[in-house]
Amino acid sequence: MKQKILLLFTVFSLIACKRESKKSSSDWTNISTRTQFKEHDGVLELKSGKFTYHFKQNQIPFKKIILLNASMAGYISELGAENLIIGVSSPEYIYSEKIQQLLENGKIQNVGSEQKYDVEKIISLKPDAIFTNHIASFDNTYELLKNNGIQVIFLDEYMEQKPLEKTAYIKLFGEFLGKEKEADARYKEIQKNYDDLKQMALTAKEKPVVLANEMYGDVWYLPGGNTSVAHYIADANASYIMKDNKDEKALTMTFEEVYAKAGGVQYWVNAGSHASKKEMLAMNPFYGKLDVFTKGKMYTIAGKEKLKANDFFESGAVRADLILKDYIKIFHPELLPGYQLTYMKELQ
Repeated sequence: MKQKILLLFTVFSLIACKRESKKSSSDWTNISTRTQFKEHDGVLELKSGKFTYHFKQNQIPFKKIILLNASMAGYISELGAENLIIGVSSPEYIYSEKIQQLLENGKIQNVGSEQKYDVEKIISLKPDAIFTNHIASFDNTYELLKNNGIQVIFLDEYMEQKPLEKTAYIKLFGEFLGKEKEADARYKEIQKNYDDLKQMALTAKEKPVVLANEMYGDVWYLPGGNTSVAHYIADANASYIMKDNKDEKALTMTFEEVYAKAGGVQYWVNAGSHASKKEMLAMNPFYGKLDVFTKGKMYTIAGKEKLKANDFFESGAVRADLILKDYIKIFHPELLPGYQLTYMKELQ
């Protein structure tokens, strides 16, 4: 009898463990396959790539942060939390007018560049946290900062290839900055806009063929078929020339290889940030051999650019809906008759 009771107890315990395990795993908020976070026992746990963090209640929300990547400024601006930034690196690459004004007024400090950070200034500012992409060559600098009690948080938003997964990082910044509700509401709004636009694109009568990116030297870095560019083109109901490819990274191809695939291309997008076709042709005379160069339409990502700063890489990291809207306007202008391009610009 005791053995039966023990057996039943064991079975119930296993079932309970499984249920508890299932419940625990479902508590994670998945930004993507590489980034997840959850709150448990008064701790915010973050998994970001190969890094894991645990933040206690008394550590967050952060009141003073430093950004070492311009793209992260887009999330902060979207949450209206620019006043929490006390330092940025390479400010010339930041597009936000408010952040530039805070820099001018001395409320935000320049802490160096991606070539060399001003470690002494960073330490003297005493930030609650630094947000950056992990660059292996800076490991000694990161270690020095950590040894001085500074929290360095590595995020991989630049590696995300699904547009709305890149947008979803706003939820994580919401957790860190005490703006969870605002972040969640903003994400849902952008997600709905994106999904509605995607459905609208499906009503288009034609599905044009598209080429993307440009050459650097002798190499054409063509987006792989699983990159964000490829996803945007597909969601805008157009046919990317490498749509059957499965890579999440750029493909290195010669001009001849691209030329062989470019027959029938009607649109060329993400053609750098050139000022004109003439300038582009001067840089690479081979472009003139492409039919799309002479007969099609070409677009750069220079629609919101100021000197070295390009908002496509800043607010565009969050506003996947606006980027998709640009592509739909390009490929199917009849669907958005009154819309003016935000990040893209037609090359004349």
